[in-house]
Amino acid sequence: MKPYYETELGKLYHGSCEDIIPELEPVDLCLTDPPYGTDFDYYSKGRGRCLAKQPDYGKQNWNKTRPDKTVFDLIQSISTHQIIFGGNLFTDYLPPSTSWIVWDKDNTGNFGDCELAWTSHKKSIRKIKWLWNGFLKESPEKRYHPTQKPVGLFMCIINRYSSSRNLILDPFLGSGTTAIACEALKRRWIGIEISEHFCRIAKERIEAERKQIKMF
Repeated sequence: MKPYYETELGKLYHGSCEDIIPELEPVDLCLTDPPYGTDFDYYSKGRGRCLAKQPDYGKQNWNKTRPDKTVFDLIQSISTHQIIFGGNLFTDYLPPSTSWIVWDKDNTGNFGDCELAWTSHKKSIRKIKWLWNGFLKESPEKRYHPTQKPVGLFMCIINRYSSSRNLILDPFLGSGTTAIACEALKRRWIGIEISEHFCRIAKERIEAERKQIKMF
């Protein structure tokens, strides 16, 4: 199975995670943000008053339906631990957890104050505060995907919930945040993305991160 793109630390595969996961080696952690199936219109310009120009992500259908339970079963079969953003929308697929992650976005306006991530760990509930309020961000970072997560947030999670020798999987890689965080932390990674458009974006972002790392 040939990767779409690879580095010394990781491999990006273009295709369906249902087809690719059975071909992979076991991983230590799956950190992912799957489609929620809410059919929320991230592209609408009418979600509240905004004086600045809003980004145009292009019309996509990826959020029309959520993945089947078989995908979550595959994820759990190949990974020792899992961290799944939007886990509150998949409680019919996932067992109860004592170790949720609460991402406090320090938000204002019409968007949610927090997001929840389900985890398979046996730890306490943790809150991570990372500003992600429209154009106000903890660190300057261009958004390529409407549900893109901050690299710094994922670095915090990877540092807290994995070790330096771990292999990390994201079967819904999107614009590449998990892979970029892994490259910055020198973690091994595998990413899967069904959209070739976002595969190209992820590749470009990963290469830019690697150039930054080499500079410093």
